[in-house]
Amino acid sequence: MPAHPTTVDFYAEDDIPVRIVRSTKRRKTVSSQWKDDRFVVSVPAALTESAERTFVEEMLKKFRQRKRTTDWALSDEALMQRAIALDRHYTGGLAAPVSVRWVSNQTKRWGSATVYERRIRLSTRLQYMPQWVQDYVLLHELCHLVEPADGHGPRFNGLLNRFERRREADEYLKAFSAGYRAHAREMGRPDDQLEDLDEGGDVEHG
Repeated sequence: MPAHPTTVDFYAEDDIPVRIVRSTKRRKTVSSQWKDDRFVVSVPAALTESAERTFVEEMLKKFRQRKRTTDWALSDEALMQRAIALDRHYTGGLAAPVSVRWVSNQTKRWGSATVYERRIRLSTRLQYMPQWVQDYVLLHELCHLVEPADGHGPRFNGLLNRFERRREADEYLKAFSAGYRAHAREMGRPDDQLEDLDEGGDVEHG
């Protein structure tokens, strides 16, 4: 690659948009980030063409590995595996879900469970939250499969109370909802599209 220009844009072989930024202020370090819808690699301007190519390919390799890990973590298959693990750990496998998946059209619930079909759906909005909060909502739905007639009664709560961070997760979801609603009001948007854990039934709008 030529020493100039200082910025070079191209597409990697797997169609990842890449921008190389050659900086005279850099001496040894190389960094990368996803910015402006492309993978930006900042390198010292004094690098040889061969060294620059090696560093860029190494950064792209690490980026692909991270992306594969992230894509798997957000997949329905990974969510199902987590549900099975939570079911075994907290309910002794009594929930036995048949299907667990993410859905983007669930605007009034964090999660929902269809008891007779043993299917669980979680809102994709939870993907932006810590995994322990996601696990709490997932366990909430698993407990409904175990105790379908109890609502949020003593047997249901007895199971859900086994989750070590239940109080913390409740507070997290309530704070998230409150912040979202306050921001929506400031922006003049409807504030009724974010969920809370309700007091009876599945995870519904509070």
